[in-house]
Amino acid sequence: GYRIPPYYDSMIAKLIVYGRTREGCIMRLRRALEEMVVEGVKTNIPLHQELLRQDDVLNGDYSIKWLEEWLAQRAQ
Repeated sequence: GYRIPPYYDSMIAKLIVYGRTREGCIMRLRRALEEMVVEGVKTNIPLHQELLRQDDVLNGDYSIKWLEEWLAQRAQ
């Protein structure tokens, strides 16, 4: 119900999940992203959902360099 002012801080929310295992955390994060509702502004929720479908991310085999390359590929 919070109304975001026109000069808002770009980080209007933070989502944190926890679990006993990496797989459990990923499962909870997927569900939380599916259920999260933000209206009136664009969010990066779809980006995070797409990241959670990447094998390298799911296997923990990624780095900042990996992310830069992945984002560059998406932009093409």
